[in-house]
Amino acid sequence: MAGRGDPPEGTPEGFPGGEDEYRSVVFDEAFIRAARLQEFSAQERLGEHSQAVRSRTYSGAGESRSGSRQAVLLVLLILLAFGTAIYLGVRNPYQPPVDQRAEPLRTTVVPLAPQGPVVGGVPARLFDRSPAAEYRTGAAGINLPVVGRTTHFAESQVVTALSIAKDYLVASSLEPDVLSGATVRPARLLIDPDQLQQFDRSVEAPADDGRHALAGWLVRFDPRQVALADPATRVQGTLRFEETSPDTLDVTADHTYTYAVRPAVQGAGPVAEASLFTVHREVHFRFDREDLRMHRAELVTSTVEAGPQACGADTTGSLKPLLAGARVPEADGGPAVTDPYATGRPAAPSLCGALAPSAQPSL
Repeated sequence: MAGRGDPPEGTPEGFPGGEDEYRSVVFDEAFIRAARLQEFSAQERLGEHSQAVRSRTYSGAGESRSGSRQAVLLVLLILLAFGTAIYLGVRNPYQPPVDQRAEPLRTTVVPLAPQGPVVGGVPARLFDRSPAAEYRTGAAGINLPVVGRTTHFAESQVVTALSIAKDYLVASSLEPDVLSGATVRPARLLIDPDQLQQFDRSVEAPADDGRHALAGWLVRFDPRQVALADPATRVQGTLRFEETSPDTLDVTADHTYTYAVRPAVQGAGPVAEASLFTVHREVHFRFDREDLRMHRAELVTSTVEAGPQACGADTTGSLKPLLAGARVPEADGGPAVTDPYATGRPAAPSLCGALAPSAQPSL
C-alpha cells in the first residue's frame, strides 16, 4: 500500500524517494558560495529580467587568494601612509621652530642737564603748565595701535606681543614699588629667562658698560633722596609692531613719562615743593612663538633720556633727579670729560645732553 506522500502507483523507479536520500549531501557555506547560478530575488523577478537565475563568477579558492592579496596591499598602504606622515612631520618646514636664545640687552642712558634752576610748585599746576598737560595718566597713556595679521603671525599673536610689551612698560615705569626701589619682581617676571642673569647683575652691580645699566631695564629713584609727589604719572607715546622673520615679531615702544617728584621726607617739617622729572624711553622688544606662549619678552635695545639731572651723576643704578630750585654749574652743562688713559671703564663714555627749556613747566 502506498504511503501518504507517495503517488497512488508508488514511487517511480529510479526516482529518489524520501529525505533519507539527501542526508549524505551537506549544503555548507563553501558549497553555496561556489554555486555558479543564483536565483533572483522576488523583487528582481518582478522587473525586466527574463531569466530566473543569474550567473556568478565567484570561485571560492580564487577569491580567497584575491582577498588575501587585497589584505596584504591594504597593510602595505597603511604602512606607507604612516611612514610618509612621520617623514613629513620631521621634514615639515612650517613646524614651530625651537625656542631661539635671546641676545643680551644693549642699553644707553643719557642724562639731560637743565639750562637754569629747576622749576618747583604744586604737582597739578606743574603738569598743567608743562608739555605733559594733555598726556593721559598711568597705563591709559600706553595705547595699543590698530592691529592686523602679518605674513606668518595671526592677529591674536600680534595682540599678545603688544600686550606683553605694554605689561612690561607698566611694570618697569609705573609700578610704585618698582619706582621706589622696593622690588624689581613685576618687571623680572616678564623677561626672557635667557636675559635674567644679565638683569640680576644690573640690579646687584649696575655698571655703565652698555649692558648693565639698571635704568635700561626700569625706572628707579633712590628712596633716600626722592619720593613721588603725585602717583598719577603722565604718559604719552606709541607702540609699533613688525615681523622681522617668519619666526620673530618685533615691537618698538617709544614713550615719554613725566613724574612729579619731591625730596624724600626726613623728619618733621613742611613738605618741599614738587618738580617734574621727564623720562623718554625707547625700548625694542623681540618675541618668538615660545615668548608669546609663555607671556614674556626679550629686550633687544633700550635708550633712556632723562632729566633734569647733572651730567656727572651716576645713573647706572637709579636715576638722580635734580629737585626744585636746583641748578648745575655751567661746566656740567656740556659733555662729560673723558680720560682715555683711565682704566676699569668702558671705552665709550656716557653721553649727556642739555634739557630743552621748553621741557620745563612755564612760570
